[in-house]
Amino acid sequence: MKLSVIGCGYLGATHAACMSSLGFQVVGIDTDQGKVDLLSSGNLPFYEPGLDSLLASEIKTGRLTFTTDFSAAADADVHFICVGTPQSKEGLAADLTFVKSAIAAIAPFLKDGALVVGKSTVPVGTAQALREILTISAPHADLAWNPEFLREGFAIEDTLRPNRLVVGVVNDRAENILKEVYQPIIDLGTPWIRADLPTAELVKVAANSYLATKISFINAMAEVCEAAGGDVTVLAKAIGYDPRIGSRFLQAGIGFGGGCLPKDIRAFMARAEELGADQALEFLREIDAINLRARQRVIDVVRADLSEDLSQYKIAILGATFKPDSDDVRDSPALDIAAQLQAAGATIVVHDPKGIEPARKRFPHLDYAERVTDCVKGADAILHLTEWKEYRELDPAVIGQLVRSKFLIDGRNALDREKWRAAGWRVHALGRTD
Repeated sequence: MKLSVIGCGYLGATHAACMSSLGFQVVGIDTDQGKVDLLSSGNLPFYEPGLDSLLASEIKTGRLTFTTDFSAAADADVHFICVGTPQSKEGLAADLTFVKSAIAAIAPFLKDGALVVGKSTVPVGTAQALREILTISAPHADLAWNPEFLREGFAIEDTLRPNRLVVGVVNDRAENILKEVYQPIIDLGTPWIRADLPTAELVKVAANSYLATKISFINAMAEVCEAAGGDVTVLAKAIGYDPRIGSRFLQAGIGFGGGCLPKDIRAFMARAEELGADQALEFLREIDAINLRARQRVIDVVRADLSEDLSQYKIAILGATFKPDSDDVRDSPALDIAAQLQAAGATIVVHDPKGIEPARKRFPHLDYAERVTDCVKGADAILHLTEWKEYRELDPAVIGQLVRSKFLIDGRNALDREKWRAAGWRVHALGRTD
């Protein structure tokens, strides 16, 4: 079979390169000529460990090509829709403009028996609505939904060795086609879950909502621990041994960000309200509020230690991306904190191993440093806000010679507190009072 991938951003470029590595002929289609040119040359417009070399090698095989011409997909058997669904500017709901445009653009080129497969995260009911559109614009084609579960930093692994494959279909033929596509992955023992269209759509947002709940739960416990004099890291370790709970996503800090969790739980709430089931997801409003409050707590600690008036202070921010091993700064808690501190009058300098340029585009008013030493020089406080390995390996004695005041806030509970304290630093870790 020949495959097409519509939308060549993070999800689409990853999926295209990985499907090519399985031996398929793959054409990636995107309306952004600059992005297409970059991908065609074997280069990525974003950072993802290992994907650059995989992309380059697949381009060389000739199996993988990129174009802006939708007619290039005319002979493809399966078409994966991998476009973005950002939060609407008018409210919490997802903006489906790109999904609808992708379907409209590919419909004239769908051959008999073609299968359109949505991978984008969409509100429940979207797939059926799109399928009904296709019955008019391309009645000879079919539609299924196959949600993605990529973790930034592990995108190749999550595509080629996922912990499950979920397919929403309305007939056996669509399922059989997808089984043929994914057979090498199924052969690895990957669980295969057939669902109807609504359930397949709900799986992704339900999973993200659960993860968001777990992260916000431990951050709520961090607030209680600080008030009561407890240690949230010990608490997390203790409850994590319970197999009903598990230890994953129980690291207290400044909360979640990125292009998925925040907008997905908000879109889920909006869709539930449309369906008359808003009370069922009312708890997600508090999850969102706890997450945003975790950012504010860092600012409160800074002001409590330095001054309400921050105009005379320099603060070094270690980390701009919402997580390590990525250059994604969408809804980054680190940059949100940096921007708020700057608005409060502080002089802010930000460092990140991979995210400086994306951060500069979104927050051009902030100052950035290419080297950690330049970032911390003369600082009155250092805020560790993204848990890059590079920051865990810093020598606190060396850093201590560069700053004006040895004050560190570990917003991720990832640094060795005793090591920093032994070098004369005052360390505040969220949820820990000792």
